[in-house]
Amino acid sequence: MSTIEQIAAALQGYDPKALPAGHVNQFLARLVEPVAATETVGVFAALGRVLAEDVVSPISVPPHDNSAMDGFAFDGAALRPGQPLALQLAEGTAFAGTAWAGTAQPGQCVKIMTGAIMPTGLDTVVPLEFVKVDGAQVTLPADVLQRGDNRRLLGEDLMAGQPALRRGQTLGPAALGLIASLGLPQVKVFRRLKVAYFSTGDEILSLGEAPREGAVYDSNRYTVFGLLTRLGVEVLDMGVVRDEPAALEAAFRQAAHEADAIITSGGVSMGEADHTKAMMKQLGDVAFWRIAMRPGRPMAVGKIVHPHAPPLRGSLHPEGAETGLGRPGAGLAEENGKSAVLFGLPGNPVAVMVTFLAFVRPALQRMMGCTDSEPLLLKARSAEALRKKPGRTEYQRGIVTRAADGTLHARTTGNQGSGVLRSMVEANGLIVLHHGQGNVAVGDEVDVMMFDGVI
Repeated sequence: MSTIEQIAAALQGYDPKALPAGHVNQFLARLVEPVAATETVGVFAALGRVLAEDVVSPISVPPHDNSAMDGFAFDGAALRPGQPLALQLAEGTAFAGTAWAGTAQPGQCVKIMTGAIMPTGLDTVVPLEFVKVDGAQVTLPADVLQRGDNRRLLGEDLMAGQPALRRGQTLGPAALGLIASLGLPQVKVFRRLKVAYFSTGDEILSLGEAPREGAVYDSNRYTVFGLLTRLGVEVLDMGVVRDEPAALEAAFRQAAHEADAIITSGGVSMGEADHTKAMMKQLGDVAFWRIAMRPGRPMAVGKIVHPHAPPLRGSLHPEGAETGLGRPGAGLAEENGKSAVLFGLPGNPVAVMVTFLAFVRPALQRMMGCTDSEPLLLKARSAEALRKKPGRTEYQRGIVTRAADGTLHARTTGNQGSGVLRSMVEANGLIVLHHGQGNVAVGDEVDVMMFDGVI
């Protein structure tokens, strides 16, 4: 893993005090490395996992020429332009799952069901609704189909020996079905990424604590837990860590021992009167950024080193103990050199979610072994005028709808304050106004990052 200094030297124009949002992902792509360990899992356990090797098809799909329709199979060479075709119906029916036992003679057709193997010598299927049947005679109207119609060819979907799925793909429901269709009961995937998370600050209340003046209940812990769970990583919930050097040191060391990555919220702003930044510097190689973005300007990234601290036990989920420090790892320290990638996020609730979606999520996906991790941006027409100065990237909470003509339209949720968490609930995406972009007029095209399937 490269050091912060090495990465900074390789990036032209790198300035941690005024970092364009577009440079953040470039930096993180150099900082993080995919996990190396793999495991073999059954198909039912593979949903959301990342393939560690290509899945090569042991069979052809389909394994034989077969009918795509219920109808009558015949030799398409008999078709003549502008002329109907009369055929004699052979005895028996070709059903899916078994080969038809007969032999079709010239001028004959065979009744066939969808998925049935094409009888030898026959290459075309006419659907039932196209023909007239009179006893044993089947008549096709002129010019209703061409030779080879309604026939699925052997290997049309996939030929034996070809890659069906590629290393680095995240397995969705369709991929599970494809794997099963090849007769494969198991696949090799990268081991599940482990991410430790805790909130910092003496003003943070955990659920169950009585309200007190100047304190707020911790929402970040739960939104980040949801984001990480949606991503498919193993979440090590470490609760709320007080702004005390000993508590912070224990938390960081334990997180580095247990996890591949550490996410914190709070304590990274300029002039913060707490010990979080100092402890990050003391225990690791960390850069502190002021990103040219809104919301979410402050962020810390780097790596935290674990100096053989003994494991401390705690909860894995928000419903567990509110101040636990995670559970012991399973040999992870030896694999990652007893260090973990750090993502120190700002404390404001919306800023936490935006920085996670824009930067942390793609970085974690790379660590998971994904080959395609960049956020997908769609185009929409702005339904309102948006004020924007060039020189920073803005992520405005948006509501995206589809007009009658099929085009997407986006409007904001209103108040864009970084503490207005309700706006993230109302929104279904982020309107992304890029670094060099200025004011947006009604009807102008804007990029949107949709939430569906992500949060």
